[in-house]
Amino acid sequence: MASIFSRIVAGEIPAHKIAETDEYLAFLDVMPTTTGHTLVIPKKEVDYLFDLDDDLYLGLMAFAKKVAPAIEKAVPCLRIGVAVVGLEVPHAHVHLIPMNSMADMNFHNKLKPSQDELAATAEKIRRFL
Repeated sequence: MASIFSRIVAGEIPAHKIAETDEYLAFLDVMPTTTGHTLVIPKKEVDYLFDLDDDLYLGLMAFAKKVAPAIEKAVPCLRIGVAVVGLEVPHAHVHLIPMNSMADMNFHNKLKPSQDELAATAEKIRRFL
């Protein structure tokens, strides 16, 4: 069965997309730890980040590196934190999280933004790409 991320890639589930290439996708987390919390994925479904072949892994990180400055410009923060957890969805992904303190990386504290708030945040980030 396809992961929820593969279903987003296929267009079966809507997402607030930030950036996209033929191989990668960045979109807002719908249960973010902070405003602007973005997920970056390879479109190819591979469960574990370190099972990606070297080219796909390096490309994913390069793609995340291009997205992070746009998030930082759109969402005032001290820096963009990077997290790889990988237990909640069986599809390799990287979290880009705007941070002002270490508490912003706490995955137990989730915001519940409306769809309108997510859409506005995604548009704001896209303007800086």
